[in-house]
Amino acid sequence: MNKKQTLQELSEIIDTYCSNCLLKKHFREEFGKTYAHTFCIKSCTVGDKIKSVGKKLI
Repeated sequence: MNKKQTLQELSEIIDTYCSNCLLKKHFREEFGKTYAHTFCIKSCTVGDKIKSVGKKLI
């Protein structure tokens, strides 16, 4: 898989699951942007998928 395809896949994942995420919105309102971002990276299954696909770019 080349770089362009990997970036396309990441974009599709983010557009599908993250753009209207209710958990992110809730955590951002209740606890702040940093907490919501940390949750997405460390605890969300979609965040794990993004990390695994992103490792292909390295």
